[in-house]
This record gives sequence, C-alpha cells and structure tokens, in this order.
Amino acid sequence: MAHMVETMAYAGEVPWHGLGTKVPADLTPEQMLEAAGLNWTVEQIPLSYEFNGWKNKTDRTALVRSSDGKFLDVVGNDWNPLQNSEAFEFFNDFVMAGDMEMHTAGSLEDGRRVWALAQIKEAVFETVKGDVTENYLLFSNPHKYGMSITVMMTPIRVVCNNTITLALNGASDMMVRVNHRTQFDAEAVKETLGVAKEKLETYKEAAQFLSSKRFNDENIVDYFNRVFPRTSNKKDDDKASKNSELALEILDTQPGAEFGRGTWWQAFNAVTYMTDHVLGNSQDTRMKSSWFGGNRKKKIDALQTAVEFAEAA
Repeated sequence: MAHMVETMAYAGEVPWHGLGTKVPADLTPEQMLEAAGLNWTVEQIPLSYEFNGWKNKTDRTALVRSSDGKFLDVVGNDWNPLQNSEAFEFFNDFVMAGDMEMHTAGSLEDGRRVWALAQIKEAVFETVKGDVTENYLLFSNPHKYGMSITVMMTPIRVVCNNTITLALNGASDMMVRVNHRTQFDAEAVKETLGVAKEKLETYKEAAQFLSSKRFNDENIVDYFNRVFPRTSNKKDDDKASKNSELALEILDTQPGAEFGRGTWWQAFNAVTYMTDHVLGNSQDTRMKSSWFGGNRKKKIDALQTAVEFAEAA
C-alpha cells in the first residue's frame, strides 16, 4: 500500500482512491475502529532534558502511540488529545438510528491523522437522470501540532467517484474546526449538522443549474485557465498551463461525461476528476489533498467559478 495511508478499512464498493481492506457494510463505529486498526490511544509523555548533570523539565509533551510506542509529535501541556474511540463515538447515535452507515476509516501519515467517513443514507440526489450523488460525513482527528479536529460534508458523484468537501458552517471554504486546546464537545458539533441538509440542497441546486447551462469553445478554455493558471512570470507567455490543457483533453473522456454533455456540470467535473484521479504522485496523496489539502480548496473555487461562467452564459 502507498506510504501515506497507514491503515484503512472500507465497506461496500472499492473507494474512489482504490485503497484499503474490505469489511462488512453493517459495522458499528466501534467495529469499524477495530477493523481499521485504530484501537490505540495517544499517550502524553512529559519532555525533559539533561544539562550539566541536571535534569530539567519543559512545558512540552510528546504524543506517543500506545500500541507500538511510535512518536507522533511534540505539543504543549495544554493539548487535549481526542482519543480515536471518542472520535468514533461521534457516529454512534446516527448509526444506531439508521441515519448513517460507516463507510471508511483509517490513518494517514503514520497515525498522525485518523479519519472516519460515514454515508448519510437519505442524502442522495440526481443532477440529471442517472447521475447520482451520495452524501457523506467526514471526521478527521489529527494527532499533530497545529492541526484541528474537523468535520465536513463530502458529496461523492457515484459514476466517477469525484468528491468535493463542503462547509457545515458559514464560509464556503471553511469547515467545523475544534482546536486541541479546548475540550471536544460532540453535542455542540452535532448542532451544526442541522445545516448539512441546507448545504447539500445548495450544492444540489448549483449542480442542477450547471447542468442547464452550456459552455462554448471560448469560455470553456477561459474557465480551465482560471482554475489551472500558469505559474510562469513571463509576461509574453500567454500559453495555457499543462493542467488546463489536460482538463480540456479529458473533458469528453472522463467517466460520466455523457451526463450533461456540453454543460458547465461536465466542465466542473473535469476539474474534480483531475484532482481526485489524475494529478499528484499516487492515490493516497490525491486522497489527502482532495480531503484536507490544496485540491480541496481548488474544487470549491472551481465550483464557484463554474457558477459564475454559467450565470454569464
């Protein structure tokens, strides 16, 4: 398995990134935790140093994994680790009520980022007939300095497994974040999930709007140039970037291109297909970037830009 994904389990079809070990589809959050090899805790070990024969304490602690003693990071004494078992308990009420089903779980970066993904059963829509989008809730629990616990909504287009992560709070480029310097309050976070249906409805409306507006030979080139700009500083270099040219090439060959062909929905999905399946060095680096890194924001910006072009069409 690629080096960035340490452990992973998945239910149902093989995930879009093609990684992990298949498990039954009806696992409880605790069973998914076990299946993904995440049944370990994070210990906080006070750090000290010796100088001139004296042992001196510091205001730092080491995060160490209980299962094998692996060093994860150095943090301050005010750090509040959220144990993996506590993170997975977040899904208990939803799963027991039949509203969600555990889908994937695992760890990235040698255990420094643990995640769980659950499908929201009722949140399914068609952009055009036969083009289905399912909705998921992604919970990220990092054991690493400078990173917050995050919860975000993740619609996935079934025909091509393209993803986009949407906010559960106000700003479109943000997500629910909980700093490790505060105690994690699951109930407070769950209160924000009430806007998840509203956010999904907004995304559904945007997708259907894009599928109703057509691009032309000129503005589709402008769109990809906006999404994938050149990085060259040469003023006389007006060529399109390689990624912009590649997006134009795969526009009609990407999976699901037959749905909304010639529309801004097809154009937008060329971007999500590239970020999820083409760009980057490996599937696991694409997964990390699409969920947590630069490609996550690129897709949100690409959606907003596609709406702008569609409105002007």
